[in-house]
Amino acid sequence: MSDVDKSTNRSDNHQKRQQRLKEKVDERISAAQEERGILQVITGNGKGKTTAGFGTVTRAVGHGLKAGVVQFIKGTWDCGERKLLEKFDVPFVVMATGFTWETQNREADIAAAKTAWQGAKEMLANPELDIVLLDELTYMLSYDYLPVDEVIDCLANRPKHQFVVVTGRAAHRKLVELADTVSEVKNVKHAFDAGIKAQVGFDY
Repeated sequence: MSDVDKSTNRSDNHQKRQQRLKEKVDERISAAQEERGILQVITGNGKGKTTAGFGTVTRAVGHGLKAGVVQFIKGTWDCGERKLLEKFDVPFVVMATGFTWETQNREADIAAAKTAWQGAKEMLANPELDIVLLDELTYMLSYDYLPVDEVIDCLANRPKHQFVVVTGRAAHRKLVELADTVSEVKNVKHAFDAGIKAQVGFDY
């Protein structure tokens, strides 16, 4: 077989494979016709969970949807996403205690978590909000700062159209079971491990 014939054969085989793939994809798209709010959990030990959550919120706002954000744990950091999104009237509830290893006060952290959660519950009950980001909520469950069943109940009974994105490590199994989409961010390398500090505009 000549080189030209080989090339033609490869092209034909590629076209056939892609056609079969297209048919399968089209079939799945045709079958997926339900429209409702999705609960997405972004978990894992890798960097980028909060960034992905804020990216989804920014996309929604860009399409004219109304969003709300609740930040657990990281509230003392200067937040570039907050600076941007507040210009578009996105409400924020911020726990504002910082990382738990900095506060070292469980009772104060629980009180702050409950206050932030109250704001989250109001957002989850608000039909005017199309999407809510619960940033670092998973820690509130794994540290037993908030009652798991209450959180699950609020998420399950939110307005049907409302999207919710939950971020943080070690997502509780009940949260994973309830979610429609779960993504796990894996840590392969991290600049911090090489002694590179967190920097404005890239890390926060």
